[in-house]
Amino acid sequence: MTDEFILQNQHFPPGSSGMVRINAGSLPSGNRISIFAYVFRSKHPGPVVLFMGGMHGDEINGTEIVRRSIQNNYYDQLLRGTVICIPLLNIYGFINFSRDVPDGKDVNRSFPGSSSGSLASRVARIVTKKILPLIDFGIDFHTGARDIWNYPHLRYSAKSDEAQALARMCHFPLIVSKPSISKSLRRVARDLKKTILVFEGGEALRLENFVVEKGLTVIRNILMAHQMIDGEPPVHEKISEFRKLSWERSPDSGIITYQRKSGNWVKKGELLAVITDPFAQRETRMYASKDAFILGQNNAPVVNLGDGMFNLANTL
Repeated sequence: MTDEFILQNQHFPPGSSGMVRINAGSLPSGNRISIFAYVFRSKHPGPVVLFMGGMHGDEINGTEIVRRSIQNNYYDQLLRGTVICIPLLNIYGFINFSRDVPDGKDVNRSFPGSSSGSLASRVARIVTKKILPLIDFGIDFHTGARDIWNYPHLRYSAKSDEAQALARMCHFPLIVSKPSISKSLRRVARDLKKTILVFEGGEALRLENFVVEKGLTVIRNILMAHQMIDGEPPVHEKISEFRKLSWERSPDSGIITYQRKSGNWVKKGELLAVITDPFAQRETRMYASKDAFILGQNNAPVVNLGDGMFNLANTL
């Protein structure tokens, strides 16, 4: 970190803080769509860290994690370095309870973006051109999709030693190796030699304090690990690190009663759920196909044949 730190033509000298509003476009109504970025600087040099939520507007837990970290004054007494916080990247999706933007595009499939493209592409371009060049590493906070509840965990890019090391520095008990997706934030960040971790926890359109507290723990731990705030991150006796994910799919259609849930370990042959037809004529039992940890589950009360029901994780 140097003394010179400029975001959207706004200068932040050491020891300063403030908010920057970056225009991303406008709606047919004339309402502006902006990205609000908070900058917190220590008086002393150190790493530049990004904490971002709301890439998908319906993933409320991620927005609340970053918002609450600001509200709780996590960055007011930085010992070194700089923190950039973007609590809500996709404002349109947030106010419309939507994952996407007006044209149905996913911001996290629009990187590196274009300044003359769709709203999703313009938002991605702002992050690519204005935010990523400033940072050393960051965490992008997400939840599961609608009806999919993920047990809180950190994801790092497969085959990246730097990402794996950063994930372990967070001292979080559950981390997952997952390849980055084409046109995603993690992929373009990797190309720019910036390391981005993804926090996953909870379900879209649901606000859960359990998940938010886990996300806040990740923020505190990574700041402590880099000596940016006082304290030492707790050392877990065991960190579960998973490298293979697979969906256990519904063997039938009907009303489902869950016997196991995210966060449980299961053995091969263990009963996961019971599926019945609405006329009390048929019952199908769903069993685990392997020993695994249930990383995510489908919370839908009615399922179709072949629906992904349990996301099983193991080390193989």
